[in-house]
Amino acid sequence: MFTRDLKLFNGFLISDFKYLMAYSIPLTALIGFYFGGYWLFTTPFYIFVIIPTVEFTLTHYGIDELETHRAEKGIHWLFDIMLYLNIPIVFGLLIYSLTKIVSYEFLSIEFLGSLLSLGLLIVSNGINVAHELCHRTKTFERFLGKFLLIPSLYMHFYLEHNYGHHLKVATKEDPVTAKYNEPVYSFWISAIKGELLGAIKIQKNRLARKKIHFFSFYNDMFWYAIIQFFYLSIILVFFNLEGLVFSLLAALFSILMFESVNYIEHYGLLR
Repeated sequence: MFTRDLKLFNGFLISDFKYLMAYSIPLTALIGFYFGGYWLFTTPFYIFVIIPTVEFTLTHYGIDELETHRAEKGIHWLFDIMLYLNIPIVFGLLIYSLTKIVSYEFLSIEFLGSLLSLGLLIVSNGINVAHELCHRTKTFERFLGKFLLIPSLYMHFYLEHNYGHHLKVATKEDPVTAKYNEPVYSFWISAIKGELLGAIKIQKNRLARKKIHFFSFYNDMFWYAIIQFFYLSIILVFFNLEGLVFSLLAALFSILMFESVNYIEHYGLLR
């Protein structure tokens, strides 16, 4: 067993270094929060300029590497650890950013840079990783996925995505399947509204099958609301109104970025 793990670990270090790039976004956010000023725009510049440029170059010249040994990768515990590490990373940088923005003027350049950096961190290492964990079969991993959705205030995503989207994708009933010729701006509104209402409907139907009233302690939506309210309350107590507004705006920005990805992935599909 030890020899096998050592072999896989060596293979991971050699061929899978690229997976560590998932931590490059938190690193750019940390750099921005630490140095402040225009460094706070490091993360947006990295995501919207550097990454697309590198990907275009690698793809254009055929340098991108083909996946190998997928079966071995799928079972190695290191990849699970890499997912779990996003939890302390996201919440750690969230707290760190809050300690910084209290000294910035409201909606100043520093405030805006911090907002964009945190929002991009929440969507890339928060919602994105939560999506993977929420698809896992282990209960504690699904719990971690829901926990990672707290900063985005999108915990209901677990219900709607797992029990709604996967059944209705590419149909008119799916809120995150953009209609042909639908602008992304109107899609933001319809998707956010549709996912929330869809999650409520799914929860209501699941409880009805068990003959449990919707207004009960077995309603997950109720607990999602309580948890997220508690999260915002803690921020308000420790970081005042400015911290609360900052967290709300960062959550909104992360949701808009996430729904923009949904727009691109599902635009115009119909079955």
